[in-house]
Amino acid sequence: MHRALIVVDVQNDFCEGGSLAVTGGADVAAAITELIGQATPGYRHVVATRDHHIDPGPHFAHPPAAPDYETTWPVHCVAGTEGVGFHPNFAPAVASGAIAAVFDKGAYEAAYSGFEGRDENGSGLADWLRERGVTEVDVVGIATDHCVRATALDAAREGFRTQVLLDLTAGVAPHTTARALEDLRTAGVGLTGAPVLGGA
Repeated sequence: MHRALIVVDVQNDFCEGGSLAVTGGADVAAAITELIGQATPGYRHVVATRDHHIDPGPHFAHPPAAPDYETTWPVHCVAGTEGVGFHPNFAPAVASGAIAAVFDKGAYEAAYSGFEGRDENGSGLADWLRERGVTEVDVVGIATDHCVRATALDAAREGFRTQVLLDLTAGVAPHTTARALEDLRTAGVGLTGAPVLGGA
């Protein structure tokens, strides 16, 4: 029985300066890297998820259409662009070899949960974790109210004991983050700390 850390979408486009920037994203990226660099963080495995869009259809609000920031979004994390890359504050963790696998999601459709992604070998996250004896997961990353929420809910549905380390997450907006936290509590997901929050 092992524990894993799932790092959700710590990418350039989701941090300050990106096309879908979440306030506090860069600081969250640095804090996650610090956690991973600790001598005894208690994780047998660390994995990351990544939005990796090619043509996700109506997930993108193309001008002149305006995004609603709940189901439609500005163009972001397009394959082959700088925006899809991991944020520089997370780069030391990646460069260190600490990230055992990266799960890309959303190539041709909207995908919020890391459990919808596949690694370079085509494996899904749930199977990857089970094959390595993981029974507990902690979830961190961006954004609390969207992809972190979806990933944690799916982790719980898949039978993993799940906790979200909210201090290491950043939320898009207070009202959607509050709703997400209620959804997570209802699903039995453990919550510690408080998320970084953007504007209303």
